[in-house]
Amino acid sequence: MMADGVVLPHMMQAQFQNGTPAVLGAPEVIEDVTMPEDEPLNISISISNVVCTFSTKCHLNLKKIAMEGSNVEYHRQHGMLNMRIRRPYTTASVWSSGKITCTGALTEEDAKIAARRFARKIQKLGYKVKFSNFRIVNVLGTCALPFCLNITNFSREHKEASYEPELHPGVTYRIKDPKATLKIFSTGSITVTAPRVANIQSAIEFIFPLVERFNAGPRAESTVSVNPEKLKNKNRRIANRVHKPELEVEDYESDSDFEDSEDFDSDESQD
Repeated sequence: MMADGVVLPHMMQAQFQNGTPAVLGAPEVIEDVTMPEDEPLNISISISNVVCTFSTKCHLNLKKIAMEGSNVEYHRQHGMLNMRIRRPYTTASVWSSGKITCTGALTEEDAKIAARRFARKIQKLGYKVKFSNFRIVNVLGTCALPFCLNITNFSREHKEASYEPELHPGVTYRIKDPKATLKIFSTGSITVTAPRVANIQSAIEFIFPLVERFNAGPRAESTVSVNPEKLKNKNRRIANRVHKPELEVEDYESDSDFEDSEDFDSDESQD
């Protein structure tokens, strides 16, 4: 998911709007942004992963689920299995205790929809599933500033920053309120890890006036050549995977067995 823009008028004030990527799984492109001194700066934020967890409140026989379920990979050596669905395109790690971790969603709403669909798939295999203890545990977002940064000087002036160039090329900056961890790179790229999507925007608003003082000049244009034919074929394969015709699947059972009684769309049975 990419936000349409975060407007930073050289100090603060941002506006965060949800957007939908044109092709699921395709790399998102952030347009180059100039920074006139008398105009606000518009920065796009890309949400690339929302991680959530929930519990089924019952013991799960992983071997049975692997044999009878669909789109399942059983990892006996790790004592868990991976389960995948197409819409939203997500992966669940399932343990026999009933704890499930879901990754790959682009919004918090998609994360909850995916979690409930995984619970439905397990319920259809004969388990008395109770959808409970759902929570968002991690959100990963990225943005690219239109200028490079002098991260060495930045790390020296801010005690909250940790910079170990022998171990990692970026500066690690932790914010207590809103809670977030940022990885700041000399190219102007910033990666944010936070417990909620809203914290991503707040963290960018917080860090921008601090890093703006360490502007090291405009970003260099990429010199990597891309074969247009290969890129076209790759996008075609992604589109064919995402927009694969839907299969006729019988409706799920009633929501009465779930503690969370939110209504679900009729297409929730799609893998």
